[in-house]
Amino acid sequence: MIIEHVHLQIKPEQSQAFEQAFQKAMSLIRVSKGFNEVQLLKNIQDEHRYILMVVWNALEDHTEGFRKSAEYQQWKALLHPFYDPMPTVEYYQPCITLKK
Repeated sequence: MIIEHVHLQIKPEQSQAFEQAFQKAMSLIRVSKGFNEVQLLKNIQDEHRYILMVVWNALEDHTEGFRKSAEYQQWKALLHPFYDPMPTVEYYQPCITLKK
């Protein structure tokens, strides 16, 4: 399992429109091979800051699969206009987990 982790800064006064666009974009990513889960977390102190987390089976499911798909081109068209600056994508794997 690989977790794609992205800090997003949204242009001023665009958060609501971004969230609406993200709702549409979820249908594009959910059909991707190796996709498991997506979470969009909103900062409670700054409504223009978010964290995007996507759980993939493998790194290549994102980099070679989704990123090279027609769905990604639609994802980009829907979401990238909201970012300022463009975010950096990082990848993580679980190493320690505690659940209640």
